[in-house]
Amino acid sequence: MDRRNFLTLAAAAIAAARQDRAPAIITRDGERPGVPCGVATGDVTAGQAIVWSRSDRPARLIVEYSTTPSFANTRRVVGPSALEDTDFTARVNLTGLPAGQRISYRVLFQDLTDLRRFSVPVGGAAARTPGGSGARDVTFAFSGDCVGQGWGIDPARGGIRLYDAMRRAQPDVFIHLGDTIYADQPLESEVVLDEGSIWRNVVTEAKSRVAQTLDDYRGCHRYNLQDEHMRRFNADVSQVALWDDHEVRDNWYPTERLESDPRYHVKSVALLAARAKRAFLEYLPLRINPIESERIYRAWRHGPMLEIFALDMRSYRGANSTNRQAALTEESAILGAAQAAWLERALAASTSTWKVIASDLPLGVVVPDAGGAFEAVANKDDGPPLGRELEIARVLRFIRDRRIRNVVWITADVHYAAAHYYSPARARFTEFDPFWEFVAGPLHAGTFGPNEMDRTFGPEVKFLGIPPGLKPNRPPSEPFQFFGSGRIDHRTRTLTMKLHNVNSEIFSIELPPVE
Repeated sequence: MDRRNFLTLAAAAIAAARQDRAPAIITRDGERPGVPCGVATGDVTAGQAIVWSRSDRPARLIVEYSTTPSFANTRRVVGPSALEDTDFTARVNLTGLPAGQRISYRVLFQDLTDLRRFSVPVGGAAARTPGGSGARDVTFAFSGDCVGQGWGIDPARGGIRLYDAMRRAQPDVFIHLGDTIYADQPLESEVVLDEGSIWRNVVTEAKSRVAQTLDDYRGCHRYNLQDEHMRRFNADVSQVALWDDHEVRDNWYPTERLESDPRYHVKSVALLAARAKRAFLEYLPLRINPIESERIYRAWRHGPMLEIFALDMRSYRGANSTNRQAALTEESAILGAAQAAWLERALAASTSTWKVIASDLPLGVVVPDAGGAFEAVANKDDGPPLGRELEIARVLRFIRDRRIRNVVWITADVHYAAAHYYSPARARFTEFDPFWEFVAGPLHAGTFGPNEMDRTFGPEVKFLGIPPGLKPNRPPSEPFQFFGSGRIDHRTRTLTMKLHNVNSEIFSIELPPVE
């Protein structure tokens, strides 16, 4: 089949299916390729957008897009083949997108075993590209921790409801702060709640055991994408995605061995992490770095008012320890020398009003690990920086010395919502400018907390989203699932940061820009 006939068939298939526009549903016709995981967009920036999807068989990805929901002046991109080596996932990078436009798109797959067969198109909308003549506010949302602590998809309880709450907020971009899956926490079919009712999980083969093979990790991503709220959200809101520990296993680090864990026949965490990262990169709509194909940390700019710096606190860290090394070495690193240097360069080069550092772990929250070790940055020693605090102190000092203004940190991991204000007036390390850190999550997992705070960087808890004495591991049926949001006013450039539960806004603060 030549290209002209191929495109003619594709156009005919699209035209025949124009009435089937429900977001992210499996095609009704078993003869056609299916689109079981819906569609997603990510890393939308000036003139570009990643469009991702997955077929159920060998098929070629085709993306049709327009600046209008009616698909006037449609353009079509013939993308790569979705084959077994990527679990039938595929993506295209749309380029040459007009500035300041929200892009409507639809995905279909051409069956590679019968080129006459095409999937029913599945539609979505990419975030508005930066620029354009009309001034407008810029908005973002953030959360993390999805399908953890035994809480899977219970259709009778509405599935992953927080995705629907975030979709109604219509942010320009969603920053997923990690724990996009829980590969180390199998699901039981039933969980008895405190009042006696039954939480009934959908359970798949991949979610019935800890993940060890590449297909196990892929299966955890496929599990979450069964949820209709998540698929609808992915079709409508662009993402910037990070990873944390549960994409591999709880509190992992690259040199870890699992000799004492009988659940794992694979004892090398480095091997597990390689498989987990492959699945993560296949299933999230990231723009793959052309030089370092497995690199997750990156910057994302949305016009003159917002730039997001997405970190990776997993891939380059030293072993979890008492975290009190006196010198910054590979053993005390959490970002690693290359990533820390990149972050400093990227912050110094940024011309955006607001710089949002998206971190999978908090800075001043104490997150313990087994045997007296620590998982995050803080080491429960309120004195001068030690261990992983040394690397963060370096970054904070650089921000102050280079006079980089309007830096905000967002994070998840600890499974509650909070707002922290860091000030040198309360700190043992004082070589930094005051800043805010906003914590949100879980997205759909057990709620815990609050954790202790380490005073090295002088944090003050300005808001806490959970009541005192909360019993650990609260289910998603209770109102303690959280996301955060930010809105930058295009006139004043003031950033309004908010925290929300599944039902309502629970905290808000306005942060005027500092010149």
